[in-house]
Amino acid sequence: MTTAYAGRVRAPEFPTGQDWINTDRPLRMADLTGRLVILDFWTFC
Repeated sequence: MTTAYAGRVRAPEFPTGQDWINTDRPLRMADLTGRLVILDFWTFC
């Protein structure tokens, strides 16, 4: 059974003041529009 998708769900903006690896500036959602994004969440525990 298939159902039509009724709308879009917008992703929240990234928190300000975060450190990013392999970028020269903070990321914004607008910078990623139209791109496939894979996020890998990890921490030092």
